[in-house]
Amino acid sequence: MDSGNGVFPEEVVLQILARLPVKPLFRFKSVCKVWYRLVSDKYFVQLYNNVSVDNPMVLVELLRSFNVQPSYICVDRMRGVSEFSLDFLKDRVKVKASCNGLLCCASIPDKGIYYVCNPMTRDYRLLPRTRERPMTRFHPDNEATLVGLAYDLCNQKFKVVLAGFYRPFGRRPLDSFICLVYDSDSNAWTRSLSSQTEEFTHMNRNQVVYANGLLHWLTYSCLYILALDLNSLEWRKIPLPNKMVDGVGHRLHLLELEGSVSVIQISDAWMTMWVLEDLEGEKWREADRVSLKCIRGMVPSVFPISQNSEFIFLATQRQILVYHRRSRVWKEMYFVKDISSYPLWFSAHAFRGTIVPCHPGVDCSKESLI
Repeated sequence: MDSGNGVFPEEVVLQILARLPVKPLFRFKSVCKVWYRLVSDKYFVQLYNNVSVDNPMVLVELLRSFNVQPSYICVDRMRGVSEFSLDFLKDRVKVKASCNGLLCCASIPDKGIYYVCNPMTRDYRLLPRTRERPMTRFHPDNEATLVGLAYDLCNQKFKVVLAGFYRPFGRRPLDSFICLVYDSDSNAWTRSLSSQTEEFTHMNRNQVVYANGLLHWLTYSCLYILALDLNSLEWRKIPLPNKMVDGVGHRLHLLELEGSVSVIQISDAWMTMWVLEDLEGEKWREADRVSLKCIRGMVPSVFPISQNSEFIFLATQRQILVYHRRSRVWKEMYFVKDISSYPLWFSAHAFRGTIVPCHPGVDCSKESLI
């Protein structure tokens, strides 16, 4: 890759390869020895992941029945729609959370079993069972109310959070909120108990955001965000400004925007993007305001899923849409023909295609790909 021979400089080649999807990138290892070692090179891995962070995507579970293993698609603004599988887990699972290219999946037939995996490299880790047995202590549906995944791209460590209410038996108070945190570094769970009275919709539970060392969930009341500090394991409430929560018929959705917490407010005619620019001061800034006139008929069923400063992905009953902020243009990226499937927004997650391992020190290049 010497520019003196009329070939592209090495950095240019690296920049090009860093923009390839993971699957063809791994196939190109056979080109030469340099490329073979590339996917395990620390500099290139960091470059590839940094480029991926700037290109958020949407992962969708296509659910036709809870008794049948779903199929999966990844919607990419630049590369279109691609299919992938989680069959390497050898279990029927439900995607519970997504963060920086990793997924947290829960076993459907065996409650209490969780996996963290990278669907692009097919690397995964089976988490140890928690000591919180039986799992039926969780209320109301025998599962954790909140499931969160936090992955730090810099130190390649992740944490999984399971939080929920105890079932009201004996003398235990109704607001006992148990929190279990798994640390990939120690391969162990930490347990804490607090008092909470919050409720969460299905969409609130899906849209968990990791930013500034905290996991964030929007509460059912939409008056504030409930956040867990992953260092101190303390819960805090971040209030939303009156301008955001006032008004009849407004819907709020929690997303991440380039490392910050963002809330998108949707009314009948407008979509407004807010960003938490000062966590300690709890100061919000209105970042953008978009007319929904072009998709007026879809507004009641449109849900924002993923975004950056240039575009935003939204899911409806049967479509994945992308809105380009600069050109103010809407585009349909995917349409499901099977009318018997569940709504796309029901199982859509923000996603990024990275080559991070689930086991620190593991060479992802040796894993079998899709």
